[in-house]
Amino acid sequence: MDQITGDDLSPYRIFSSAEWSQLRADTPMTLSAAEVEKLRSVNDQISIEEVERIYLPLSRLLWLYVAATQQLFSATARFLGDQGNEGKVPYLIGLAGSVAVGKSTTSRLLQALLARWPTTPKVDLLTTDGFLFPNDVLRAESSLERKGFPESYDTKRLLRFLSDIKAGKRHVKAPVYSHLLYDIVAEETSEIDRPDILIVEGLNVLQYSRPAHGGRTMPFVSDFFDFTIYVDADEEQIHDWYVERFMRLRETAFRDPRSYFHRYAEMSEGEALKAANRLWGRINLPNLLENILPTRQRADLILTKGADHSIDRVALRKL
Repeated sequence: MDQITGDDLSPYRIFSSAEWSQLRADTPMTLSAAEVEKLRSVNDQISIEEVERIYLPLSRLLWLYVAATQQLFSATARFLGDQGNEGKVPYLIGLAGSVAVGKSTTSRLLQALLARWPTTPKVDLLTTDGFLFPNDVLRAESSLERKGFPESYDTKRLLRFLSDIKAGKRHVKAPVYSHLLYDIVAEETSEIDRPDILIVEGLNVLQYSRPAHGGRTMPFVSDFFDFTIYVDADEEQIHDWYVERFMRLRETAFRDPRSYFHRYAEMSEGEALKAANRLWGRINLPNLLENILPTRQRADLILTKGADHSIDRVALRKL
């Protein structure tokens, strides 16, 4: 009898970065080194070589998936006699992962590459930070230190937003978050107007809804996605990146007197280092272990980073 291994049972096909790069085929490079540098987040590292090796094959895969989904939508519309066709339906990509793992860089790179396909689609990017409850609400509930945990988001508002987007509605409003103020900007909104592709980036976007009383379930954010990506790295490595980023921000953005974190810029280097490690251990690590990491296996694609920030493994879910 043949022995069944763990690899046989895995729902993923695993590729080294070299193997994945071969799947680029003839996908053209449409970004310059200077453009790649502008898309890079603080303390993240990305080279144009890695864009060619990892992101161009991913761009090609998504192009094929989007085309197939459009055909499926057309087939469904024909079956329904166009009764269910409310217009263009955006293709939604969900992107999750820990704080400091490089989600923002990945999202911006994908947005730039996808928007430069020959068909020049309209590609928008939304972070779920805007759907956090305002700080005043979190303080009133004594949960400001749980910011970024699932319960700190206005999930009903986010679900309504995604439902409107997926229904092809025009001029859908989203709240705006300020990282400088560490809070929602009151009365300010951004607008998403029927994009071809929408990338939704956030810590917990791959979470699923647990059955409520009576076995009923509520839809969750991940129910609206056509394709999902998880950016992964070793826990200790992410911790190091978080602390490195914190210390760099202490010398830059935190120095702005308006910054919510301005107090850390006035600390000594040793005090700030202790504060960064304390914040990681008390808030970000528990959120990673309890809420974010358990959703990794729900992703269609897992990008795993090495110590130098480069992606050394790609896992693609089998169909």
